[in-house]
Amino acid sequence: MALPMRTLLSAQAHQGDPVLSRDQEGVGCGRQGAGREAPSQDAQDTQRPRASSPSDAGDERVQTLCRGELHFGGSGKKHGKFVKVPSDVSPAALFNFMLAEWHLPAPNLVVSLVGEERPFAMKPWLRDVLRKGLVKAAQSTGAWILTSALRVGLARHVAQAVRDHLLASTSAKVRVVAIGVAPLGRVLRSQLLDDVTENTPVHYAEDDGDSQGLLCPLDNNHSHFVLVGPDTPGGVDKSTELRLKLEKHISEQRTGYGGTGSIEIPVLCLLVNGGPSTLERISRALEHETPWLILAGSGGVADIVTALMNQPQLLVPQMTEKQFREKFPNEHFSWEDIEHWTSLLHHMASRQHLLTVYDFEQDGSEELDTVILKALVKACRNQRQEALHYLDELKLAVAWGRVDIAKNEIFNGDVEWKSRDLEEVMMDALINDKPEFVRLFVDNGADVADFLTFGRLQQLYRAVSPKSLLFELLQRKHEEGRLTLAGLGAQQTREPPSAPPAFSLHEVSRLLKDFLHDACRGLYQDSRSAARRPSEKGSAKRSTGQKWPLDLNQKSEDPWRDLFLWAVLQNRHEMATYFWAMGQEGVAAALAACKILREMSHLETEADVARTMREAKYEQLALDLFSECYSNSEERAFALLVRRNRSWGKTTCLHLATEADAKAFFAHDGVQAFLTRIWWGDMATGTPILCLLGAFICPPLLYTTLITFSEEAPLRAGPQALQELDSLDTERSLLCSPDSRVDEPEETPRALHGGRGPRAASLLTRWRMFWGAPVTVFLGNVVMYFAFLFLFAYVLLVDFQPPPKGPSAHEVALYFWVFTLVLEEIRQGFFTDEDTNLKKKFTIYVEDNWNKCDMVAIFLFIVGVTCRVLPRVFEAGRAVLAIDFMVFALRLIHIFAVHKELGPKIIIVERMMKDVFFFLFFLSVWLVAYGVTTQALLNPHDSRPDWIFRRVLYRPYLQIFGQIPLDEIDEARVNCSTHPQMLGNSPSCPNLYANWLVILLLVIFLLVTNVLLLNLLIAMFSFTFQVVQGNADMFWKSQRYGLIVEYHERPSLAPPFILLSHLSLLLKRVFHRRAELQGRRLESDLPDPMDQKMLTWETVQKENVLSSLEKRQKESTTEVLRKTAHRVDVVAKCLGGLRDQEKRIKGLESQINYCTLLLSSMADILVKGRIPGNSQDCSGSGGSSQSSADHKGDSGSGEIPEAGKPPSDT
Repeated sequence: MALPMRTLLSAQAHQGDPVLSRDQEGVGCGRQGAGREAPSQDAQDTQRPRASSPSDAGDERVQTLCRGELHFGGSGKKHGKFVKVPSDVSPAALFNFMLAEWHLPAPNLVVSLVGEERPFAMKPWLRDVLRKGLVKAAQSTGAWILTSALRVGLARHVAQAVRDHLLASTSAKVRVVAIGVAPLGRVLRSQLLDDVTENTPVHYAEDDGDSQGLLCPLDNNHSHFVLVGPDTPGGVDKSTELRLKLEKHISEQRTGYGGTGSIEIPVLCLLVNGGPSTLERISRALEHETPWLILAGSGGVADIVTALMNQPQLLVPQMTEKQFREKFPNEHFSWEDIEHWTSLLHHMASRQHLLTVYDFEQDGSEELDTVILKALVKACRNQRQEALHYLDELKLAVAWGRVDIAKNEIFNGDVEWKSRDLEEVMMDALINDKPEFVRLFVDNGADVADFLTFGRLQQLYRAVSPKSLLFELLQRKHEEGRLTLAGLGAQQTREPPSAPPAFSLHEVSRLLKDFLHDACRGLYQDSRSAARRPSEKGSAKRSTGQKWPLDLNQKSEDPWRDLFLWAVLQNRHEMATYFWAMGQEGVAAALAACKILREMSHLETEADVARTMREAKYEQLALDLFSECYSNSEERAFALLVRRNRSWGKTTCLHLATEADAKAFFAHDGVQAFLTRIWWGDMATGTPILCLLGAFICPPLLYTTLITFSEEAPLRAGPQALQELDSLDTERSLLCSPDSRVDEPEETPRALHGGRGPRAASLLTRWRMFWGAPVTVFLGNVVMYFAFLFLFAYVLLVDFQPPPKGPSAHEVALYFWVFTLVLEEIRQGFFTDEDTNLKKKFTIYVEDNWNKCDMVAIFLFIVGVTCRVLPRVFEAGRAVLAIDFMVFALRLIHIFAVHKELGPKIIIVERMMKDVFFFLFFLSVWLVAYGVTTQALLNPHDSRPDWIFRRVLYRPYLQIFGQIPLDEIDEARVNCSTHPQMLGNSPSCPNLYANWLVILLLVIFLLVTNVLLLNLLIAMFSFTFQVVQGNADMFWKSQRYGLIVEYHERPSLAPPFILLSHLSLLLKRVFHRRAELQGRRLESDLPDPMDQKMLTWETVQKENVLSSLEKRQKESTTEVLRKTAHRVDVVAKCLGGLRDQEKRIKGLESQINYCTLLLSSMADILVKGRIPGNSQDCSGSGGSSQSSADHKGDSGSGEIPEAGKPPSDT
């Protein structure tokens, strides 16, 4: 059978190894098929499997293995898979078998447990390390645990920890893989596995007894077993040899764990306790460069290695013998074994970078996964200090989320990292949402500008989780694009049904266009298309013609902005906040994020995710930054509001705040101060309204002291006025540029050079300042609107004559007035600067409720005039126009929105109208229920529709307000003979059969409506008032901005004189192409030097904001507690260091005593004259005396070995 995709790498890398497939296996077990001889052990050890050549395949032997399934029985009904392999099986074939046949996931870490294989008492802390540490680390990292598979010693305790994890785990996907490798010679009841047919389970009953001599049962808590058969009966155990080769082979494979890159699978041996034979196992593994983690205090060889590795100068046979006798008092060792073990310890001491000793009992503040990662990093610290050798460990740190280890162990200054070295791990950190790693990489040399290309950005969007809202939206855009191409008949690339959609940046751009509109104009477009349109520089519109394919190797123009948008779309706030801090145009970026999340929160179906989106603090970031800018310089802050942000489609911060509905941003004092300045123009802010009315009625008063204007700067002509832009003191002049009138752009130079001189220019300037101010435009429109309503009322009440007498001159003037209003509404809706089609412009226009009101009023006026000119429906036309007058009159409410006291009340009334609609729903239920019932009881024979409607709806509604017709309801007061229309046989005469029931229903109806529902409505009003009143000021300030912008962009003349302004704009569009896109908008393009200085200034203010936020965070209670806990850990480590120093001092004392003993022994020998008196050092003397004692047999030879041994207290 074919191997899965995850094993292709290893299968291709080991072409010479036999692959265990079903085609190569026999039916029975224990039989070997004909094949070629396997390569020698030396060839397998020296030749890396990745370097295998196809010619090696001839030397491999096709293996015939026995495999099956074990059923252990018992209450748990546990089962496990097993395979019987010969001792010379290829590790590559075995590893491929595990992946392909057992369908195990490729490991991200392999922990090989080495320890005591006999029953021993496990300490409580060691049991916690195995139960909570090892199994948790294996679960979080996707690790394999290799054990001895037998139900004895260390393997039994680890298997119990795995069992407890499986019982407590609720996820079927996340499981711990425990693989046991055991020799068949030590398996109890191994004869059950001899003759097994395939697909037939083997019943391996649980045995209460642990073992029978050297034979031990298989542990039922393992999921997989590898049973190794010896070459000859009674031969040496080959399972350890196979396990060593398997560990070496796995460590040479690569896995894509953690993200886009691949790393070599780390293999770590964990030593717990252990017997004397474990030293040979450690030494063999060290030859393969396998790192070891030794648990100090676990007993056995682990404690011996811990003691002697800390004091390598004491690695002499005498000390080794002493340690082994202390740890194994019931066993006897020969001197040859002691010397062999000493040589093994010397070999281990030469590779101390592969050995990590950790004492969980004393220094147990760290988790086991942290210690494992530190051991892997320590194993890299050899003679080479290159970044490439630390890259796999850095990827593991990213995958495990251990930024502390990466910061302290990897980025400690010993290795010089380059930007290209960190590209893969940067991609992993981005995809797996590790903002702390992204920050660490950027601080240590990663260049985001070189890293982020359009190809990598597209890869980031393709790595979106399929369960996220962003994936759904991008998939929707992808399908729309495919349908569009199908409609155009274009060639489409077929995608595999199971493969995820191949999103491109084109879909991302379209999605951002839906969220940000003009703010993402030109986003993710090829630079060649921009180069083909040089004439559009500075223009707000973009060509919709030919679109060039995007070059994926092209670097992003603004990488921090692109990463910020990517993080915001994925709802990763911490990472987005970091990208916001690193990027430019912070206020605009925060407002754009606020807009995106506000739109996505409406589309999100999961309540928790939607709440997280709504609780994002991007609007607060914009507020904090703008507050800092405003406190530093008001003029620069005002210029920041109207500056066209080049990274956001030439839109302004005010435009983005409007799109995001950022009411808190508009309520800021700085924004309101700017709006007040715009509202009054160049006039003094506190100018009384009566003075404005006086100047409005009598324009010559402008040239008196009645109206106070701002200080007029000396008039400058020519291009010199634009050359002084290298100083930030010109923001005010640039800020006022949006307020300048575009109706007469070329008259100022003419006035400056004319014969009338500066006096005439000053008079013209005052005229423009007054009539160009939005407050004057607003006042003119209000005055003229009152005049319009007066004319409308006069026509309806006095001068509305039917044809042929009408229409009169006043009525014709009214028609012309409404015609100018229609022209202004068309200009507001369709003649705008937005780069959108007419449908989108109409949609944006209709979003405003007051525009809807204008549309209804104009529509009713057209219908009324149409009916008015037709004699048959003249009265209907009058009725429609009367209703239309009421709509026009209600339009006056919008005028009061600018007032500080009345504006918030309008918002409260608007919110209360929603409560009224809900109240009317409840009330209509009771009205219909009561009305139908009373009509059926009182007038069952009256089938006239008009009277049924009156009695079912109208009469109960009037009864709520106290108009109760007792003459038609009460039996004592009903008299049909007194009314001509209510005779006895008339259907209008009430039926008195169940009159008592009618009275009872009336009482209940009045009780419910007048007492219950009306008080409910009052309570709803009170609640709405309390809720809205606290935020009414904020809402009013937001509406005030809309009103100011509306009248700032309106022509100066009010209807009906606005027709002159429309004609002027039309002529300018026809004869002055350069001015066709210019308008009275709150935005300005700063020159490049000025724009760069503004960006620098805003960045400085953002750094101040971040510093203040960091300071507040450090002073918070949570941070203080965290620092306190950190200091306690530091103190604990210091105490641990003191214990280490104490151990070192004791070691020095033992060395001094040992040297003293040797010197005294040498002195005694020299006095007796038994050895030459040559000078030797302490160690040399000890060695020579020991060797002489071993080879000479005189009477003094028995004292020299005793002299060569350390005292008993060491």
